[in-house]
This record gives sequence, structure tokens and C-alpha cells, in this order.
Amino acid sequence: MRLLISFALTILATFALIACNSGDSANRVASSLTPAATPAKPKASSPSGVPADGVRRITTAELQDLISKGQAYVVDVRNEESYKQGHVRGAKLIPHTEIGGRAKELPRDKIIVTYCS
Repeated sequence: MRLLISFALTILATFALIACNSGDSANRVASSLTPAATPAKPKASSPSGVPADGVRRITTAELQDLISKGQAYVVDVRNEESYKQGHVRGAKLIPHTEIGGRAKELPRDKIIVTYCS
């Protein structure tokens, strides 16, 4: 069981490191979700439409639905300065460098959604 948890945390941390550039001040997060927002398109995908990194992407509308149903836990993996400038309402700040050490804070009964821009 510990091996499975460690593997899952490694995958989550890897995704955060690959997907985010926490020092990029050009990327800003709106203080709330809006249906008009469009998600970033993955750089490459397989013929089946799955991103090359294998990590599922969701739209802001899907996220709003998951949050309204209490099924999502949103984690902002940027640095504290970026988080203070604006973040998704209700998002928990866990910088990507701290995910492994703070894994016990993450719920096991919800979809964990990370974002960095």
C-alpha cells in the first residue's frame, strides 16, 4: 500500500514539475472560474487524443461541475507570491516542491486537480 501511495505521489509531483513554471510571472490565474475561459491545449497528443504525458486535462466547466458536486480538491502548485496575486477560489496552495512532503493533506475520496497558470 505504501508503495502505491509513493508511486501516486511521484506521478503527481512529476506532473507538477513538468506542467508548471512557477517563476513565470506572465501567467496569471483569475480569482474565480468563468465558463468563458478556455483550457490550454496540450502540446502533443497521441492519435487517441490523450496527451503525450498521459495526464488527464479538464475544462473549467468540468472543474466547476466537480467542485459543485464536492468531488474535486483544487491544488495551486505555484509559489506563494503567485498564489497571492490571484488563484482559483477555494484552491489550496501546495507548491510543486512540497507536494511529496504534504501528501497527507490531500483527500483520498476526491479528484485532485492541480494547476499552475
